[in-house]
Amino acid sequence: MPSLKDLRTRIASVKSTQKITKAMQMVAAAKLRRAQESAEEARPYAERIETVIARLRAALQGRAGAPRLITGSGKDNVHLLLVATAERGLCGGFNSGIAKLARDEALRLQADGKQVKILCVGIKGHDALKTMFSDQMVDLVRLSGDQAENYRIARELGTRLVEMFEAEEFDICTMFYSRFKSVISQTPVAQPLIPSTLTEADEDSAGAKSKGAQACYDYEPDESEILDDLLPRNIRVQIYRAILENGASEQGARMTAMDNATRNAGEMIDKLTLQYNRARQAMITKELIEIISGADAL
Repeated sequence: MPSLKDLRTRIASVKSTQKITKAMQMVAAAKLRRAQESAEEARPYAERIETVIARLRAALQGRAGAPRLITGSGKDNVHLLLVATAERGLCGGFNSGIAKLARDEALRLQADGKQVKILCVGIKGHDALKTMFSDQMVDLVRLSGDQAENYRIARELGTRLVEMFEAEEFDICTMFYSRFKSVISQTPVAQPLIPSTLTEADEDSAGAKSKGAQACYDYEPDESEILDDLLPRNIRVQIYRAILENGASEQGARMTAMDNATRNAGEMIDKLTLQYNRARQAMITKELIEIISGADAL
């Protein structure tokens, strides 16, 4: 049984931890609002550009000379997995959920005889996957806390992916990140990035917007020239959107995790305090018995 000093030390330690988790919860709550606004503001543009590409793709069906970023290389032997996570931990299952989804996909592709390459955005995804897929790691891209810097990183990464695709370093690229829904709900998703395709959510959104009168579009210059500029831009936009979604998801997950940790620390303090009081009362009772026994012996 621990001594009273040990119990006092442990109670003080848990109280210090509780102060830290409470402070982290408040910081995450303050950052969450701005991160959520940024993620929600980026969604309409990202979804709209995907819808425009879908219409251009439909206009190019059956024509020769369509961009390879939209038609693909004609092969699916080499898969590049772009795994976007956070730079910090202590956010519940946010990072591990994305890493698990990417790991399961990599194992499935390898079981099918495909070659897998992994490019990580954020240190936590790299740490989670490097043990099992060290030979498949292409690179690690570190993120910044500044949105302008993260946009520059997304722009450079998008350009790099296009160059890698044109150099036939991979055939298909899939991006993994967490889509923010609410403070308690963040969903890891796998989004096809190259060749460009609509996700299920974007298809539903495009279908809802297309109900009613159907518009007829004339493109100037032609569809191929527009796509030559629009497709690389879309890749950059989708990467930046994933970074923003991850930012909101990370703060929401951290806020929830730190709230749970704070409440668990409070429960532990109550239990330790009860144990301390019982031990203290037992010691006082024992001392009284010894005093009374000594008095009776005299």
